[in-house]
Amino acid sequence: MKNKIHEKKVRSKKKKLLEAAVCLCAVCVLGLCAVFGVNGFVIRSARERLITPEEAAGITDADCILVLGCGVRGDQPSPMLNDRLERGVELYKSGAAPKLLMSGDHGRKNYDEVNVMKKFAVDESVESSDVFMDHAGFSTYDSIYRAKEIFKVRKMIIVTQEYHLYRALYIAEKLGLEAYGVTSDQRQYAGQFYRDVREILARDKDFVKCIVKPAPTCLGEAIPVNGNGDLTNDKS
Repeated sequence: MKNKIHEKKVRSKKKKLLEAAVCLCAVCVLGLCAVFGVNGFVIRSARERLITPEEAAGITDADCILVLGCGVRGDQPSPMLNDRLERGVELYKSGAAPKLLMSGDHGRKNYDEVNVMKKFAVDESVESSDVFMDHAGFSTYDSIYRAKEIFKVRKMIIVTQEYHLYRALYIAEKLGLEAYGVTSDQRQYAGQFYRDVREILARDKDFVKCIVKPAPTCLGEAIPVNGNGDLTNDKS
């Protein structure tokens, strides 16, 4: 009798463990479906707003070209940032927009993306007054939110690598901006597989943020992008 009772308890325990495992698997599958479903939705919703440099040059009423920041090494842009800057300057010179808005991380004294970005443009014969710096572009979401609220942008062309551009365009649309994207891919970038994987999670994160629409890390006084970009200078 004791053996039978023991066997029943064992079977009951195994059944509960099996049910728990099945439930856990179901939750994992649903979670993965949600993650990849949102990722695909963000890509599809933004794809039609990717345009060529030639198409961008035909836009006559864009307020600015937004170049999204990336890593710098001292006073030199990383390869990815260099390619974004080259594309942004190219679009400016083609007449796609009258201003450049360089948005990146300048939250630390010893790390400064935006001054490196502006120097690149000025060295390429862009008028300093046509180059604005957003020193608090700490994330893609922050950069686009601040483009609208601080720099009073309503229509813009966004420049970054293609894998990143879908999310940027999605955020812009959800924040009420008319935006088009031009890719800046000019080479193979080391570590791209890792960035592609991380970007899936970033798209999911910003999908949620675009529902909640939190304020960015920093706001401040308005500096309209149709004015003088030198107002954003922090160095003499």
